[in-house]
Amino acid sequence: MESVKLRDRLQLAIYKVINPFVKGLIKIGLTPNMVTSIGLVLNIGVAVIFVLGAEKSNRGDMSYIGWGGALVLFAGLFDMLDGQVARLGNMSSRFGALYDSVLDRYSEMIMFLGICYYLVAHHYFLSSLFAFIALIGSMMVSYTRARAEGLGVECKGGLMQRPERVVTIGVFAIACGVTGHFIGGDYKIYLPGISFHVFETMSVFTLPITLMAVLTNITAVRRLQEAKKGLEAQERNEKKTSNKAALVAAALLALGLGALAPVKAMAQGDNPSPIVFPTPEGIANQLFYLQRDPNTNTIVCQLNVDKHGEVNKEQPINVFWMRYDDKGEKKELSYIQRKFAYGIVSKDLGNGQFELRFVSHKKLPMYLRKSTADKKYHVYATINDKKMEIDRIFLRIEGGTFWFPNVKYVEIKGRDAAAPVKQFTERIKI
Repeated sequence: MESVKLRDRLQLAIYKVINPFVKGLIKIGLTPNMVTSIGLVLNIGVAVIFVLGAEKSNRGDMSYIGWGGALVLFAGLFDMLDGQVARLGNMSSRFGALYDSVLDRYSEMIMFLGICYYLVAHHYFLSSLFAFIALIGSMMVSYTRARAEGLGVECKGGLMQRPERVVTIGVFAIACGVTGHFIGGDYKIYLPGISFHVFETMSVFTLPITLMAVLTNITAVRRLQEAKKGLEAQERNEKKTSNKAALVAAALLALGLGALAPVKAMAQGDNPSPIVFPTPEGIANQLFYLQRDPNTNTIVCQLNVDKHGEVNKEQPINVFWMRYDDKGEKKELSYIQRKFAYGIVSKDLGNGQFELRFVSHKKLPMYLRKSTADKKYHVYATINDKKMEIDRIFLRIEGGTFWFPNVKYVEIKGRDAAAPVKQFTERIKI
């Protein structure tokens, strides 16, 4: 935590220094994306310097490393400038944030490409391997944060974030170049009893890269652990919310269906829902469906039959969602929804007849049996002393709160049980 605060204080101090320059960039018309693009071009220049050093210098010439480090720091300055230009110039945008992130990744990969090329060309094979591992760690530090934030979890902690990586490479590359100038590029230190050298001039540059290879990957792993905790907490909260929503659904059904006692029906055209609800189609053995504000997602009750067309006596009804608000996909009820809201319990009455009741309101009996008219199974209930073959149940909700929705009425649409060709609708005010 203290390291984060120190980092923030340093960043604020740097901003105070560069803000006059930032205002100058804004005055001449540079946009944040232009500044980001300049940073990419400069990092391409870094790679070019290292490639030239690989091709034109000898193993003991550290000057190219020094100049490459200087350009790394200069390019890193533009990485800070683009954000400040966006903030001070009131030019922040979502695309700008994406553009900055993408070009930062390109910049870093191009820079490491040049470094790895230089190290391989001068036969620092082990160091080139660590440089490549540092590149992997750098990418994973950034990717872990981006992916976690995409899932709604903040993930900013850890060492070796991009500013630290830029400063580490830039400073120690310059230090390597300066050291090579004063003590020579072939300087080596040996310890008694050890046949190989334990330090050389190039180590000023390669040892920090080796340390970076370790720390970047540790940071990526720690961010992954941090994201795991955040996502698990998020899932627990979502589960609680889902449970609450299911309990509300149970309350709605209890409130709505509980009104299906003999009461005065209201006019059919009063207070229609502003939503245009779809009619489920193409669902084999559909019995009836249930809809309610504030969306078009629909509960479908379907006759549960085996491959021979026989009704499953243990569970004669299948209940599932048609998620019309989610591309119309079919989805099973959750455990909470099945046990406390939309699930249906059944009782075998014999002779192919079943008593059905919603788990959320068991006071309203419904009956599943074959119609004498079409010899197919339908669900029947007595509504306002009228026996009805149910097609649709609708709960009109208008306002209210999450826990106390304002249910205006329940509408039941179906057919006269005695004369199925006769359709009618009962609307009961709550």
